[in-house]
Amino acid sequence: MKKTIPDNWWNQLKLPVISAPMFLVSGPDLVKNCCLNGVIGSFPAPNARPIEVLNSWMGQLNEELEAARSKNPNQKIAPWAMNMVVHSSYSRLKDEIELIKKHKPQLVITSLGSPKNVVEIVHEYGGLVFSDVSDLKFAKKAAEAGVDGLILVASGAGGHAGQINGFAFVDMVRTFWDGIIVLAGAISTGKGILAAQAAGADLAYMGTRFIVATESMAQEDYREMLVEATQEDIILTDAFSGVKANMLKPSIIKVGMDPDQLVKKAKVDFDDMQREPKAKAWRDIWSAGHGVGAIDKIETTTEIVARLEAEYREALQTINSKAARLAFL
Repeated sequence: MKKTIPDNWWNQLKLPVISAPMFLVSGPDLVKNCCLNGVIGSFPAPNARPIEVLNSWMGQLNEELEAARSKNPNQKIAPWAMNMVVHSSYSRLKDEIELIKKHKPQLVITSLGSPKNVVEIVHEYGGLVFSDVSDLKFAKKAAEAGVDGLILVASGAGGHAGQINGFAFVDMVRTFWDGIIVLAGAISTGKGILAAQAAGADLAYMGTRFIVATESMAQEDYREMLVEATQEDIILTDAFSGVKANMLKPSIIKVGMDPDQLVKKAKVDFDDMQREPKAKAWRDIWSAGHGVGAIDKIETTTEIVARLEAEYREALQTINSKAARLAFL
């Protein structure tokens, strides 16, 4: 059976968008405000340290969003999602799975490993599992594991980015997958959201756009650097995690390193995300995607979503007008 976005989800969305989970940036305030504004909010589980904090975050989001739905039954309030590393070497995996069973998030996003065990658990209580993938091999493996959605991390995405053009990626995946597709990579405007849908995706994955939200956990210097940055300030490097990631050159220079003299990190360590960072990525050396050029000020989540919605509607009207003209000709 074809897997699609549930109707009750569509009814609660203002825009077909997931605010992507960003390490050391996405926290419960950003997630909650995204959901209250009709956009799916998400956070990476390692942002909540120790595990007791994760338990608190998940319970808090369930309680506060349910209270908001009860108080304003006509308000569009989107579901929230947790992103988790599912690689067998990740030491907190079992504990995080137990919290999924307890709090039952409607959406779980898996990264860096097989989602099979998580799929079985989440499907048991009626939730959905999306898996982020950066190439066709991993997309096929995730599909075979029974996920409901594939998040295609294309070129230009912030943080750990793929190297395939987004439009081409969607086309290639659609040859073997008729389920939910979420497109990630350099989407920072309402026009970009509409383009992702036109390309065949169901939802757009937007990370960089929400870093500047006042409710994010990003440092103020990080927000200001994003406002000033252009695509030329982005470098794709494997120096900080062992996996290629798009990072801000000015942040690398700020800590006394030369962006032209970076050396690949020798070992990928998934537990790095649990440890308090010293003076490395992602606390002091910051990530961003190619969509930075569209970000020109620091705003609240409400203001960001309102601007995206206005851009989306304007783009839709423009496309409909052009389509009508073509039909007339």
